[in-house]
Amino acid sequence: MESTSKHNHHKTSEESSDDIPSNTLLPGLPNHLAELCLSSVHLSLLYKVSHSWRRLIYSPSFPPFFSLYALLSPSPSHQTVRNHMYDSKTNSIKFLSLDPISSTWQPLPSPPPDPPLHILHRHPSFLSRKLPIQMVTVSGHLVLIAATTHQFMPALSRPLVFNPIHNNWFYGPPFSMPRRWCATGSVAGSVYVASGVGSNYSGDVARSMERWDLKNSSDSKWEKKAGLKDGRFSRESVEAVGYKGKLCMVNVKGNAVKEGAIYDVESDRWEDMPEGMLAGWNGPVATMDEMVMYVVDEAKGALSMYDAKKDCWEKLIELVQLKGAEQMDAGRGRVCVVCAEGERVVVVDVVVRPVRHWVVEPPPDLQVVAVHILPRMSQTVTKLS
Repeated sequence: MESTSKHNHHKTSEESSDDIPSNTLLPGLPNHLAELCLSSVHLSLLYKVSHSWRRLIYSPSFPPFFSLYALLSPSPSHQTVRNHMYDSKTNSIKFLSLDPISSTWQPLPSPPPDPPLHILHRHPSFLSRKLPIQMVTVSGHLVLIAATTHQFMPALSRPLVFNPIHNNWFYGPPFSMPRRWCATGSVAGSVYVASGVGSNYSGDVARSMERWDLKNSSDSKWEKKAGLKDGRFSRESVEAVGYKGKLCMVNVKGNAVKEGAIYDVESDRWEDMPEGMLAGWNGPVATMDEMVMYVVDEAKGALSMYDAKKDCWEKLIELVQLKGAEQMDAGRGRVCVVCAEGERVVVVDVVVRPVRHWVVEPPPDLQVVAVHILPRMSQTVTKLS
């Protein structure tokens, strides 16, 4: 009897593990304490060890890691796609996120169906020209601001916002004037839209600017700000880059002769761009935490960092893969650049020395239009099981 009693009270390790609830992170510890312990473990290890740890790193309660978000459009060379990409009743663009832990592309939830989103990136009559789709990141959100419909009209009457932590889309306040080919940017949690054209060209719209404070949900509206001196920034889409409390932008892309302008957020005043900054602005530009500015010379493939004290650009690396750079974003020590007509994204680690880089490819039959760096999406348990 004694031996039988002992046997009943000493289970094997396999039997003991079966008694541990599936949502237990570390046996013997409450989950809130286990989360503190596991938060210091490298994410790739958490992902590989168990399903419960994998679910943890995607849960809203766990500190979010950052992912690459991409706006993509069908490749014109893909014949089955070409048959549908010009249908005015369909939306050809896609929103995806690249999970750096699992190395997989994941679709974002569908935007709200009302009003329907009809955006055109290429038109059959203008195959050589891409129609701009303008997005910014602000306060951990992805904000779609301006695009063109199949009738060459502004596609958005309100900004469309994606919150990755809550994994949902919502619309912001109505624009005073829907527009396209405008200047878009963000500074200190606010979105700015300047110049551009509406359904028709208007000098007043081309010189205007307005601001939406995304942080102030109690007063959700667009506020009129100091206008530009002329309408020269309505010629094409413009990326207004937030840098040390100011918005910096040029009116022409690439190596062409251009005009620069800087908007001081605090004083609500426009000023001229420093000569050195303007001279080196020969491709897409982005800032890291609105404090460090980077540019890629689209002709040379050189990535440079702006030195405000010397008013010059310091070259960090020159790569063949960076030639033809179209758009870029910076964050978490990485600069991500869309190149080769959207066929690849070049990622450069600007923290380490020497600077290192690698290439990310989009899913088959898709081209990258733009990339942004944001916190990873929260996911449900069923998706990760």
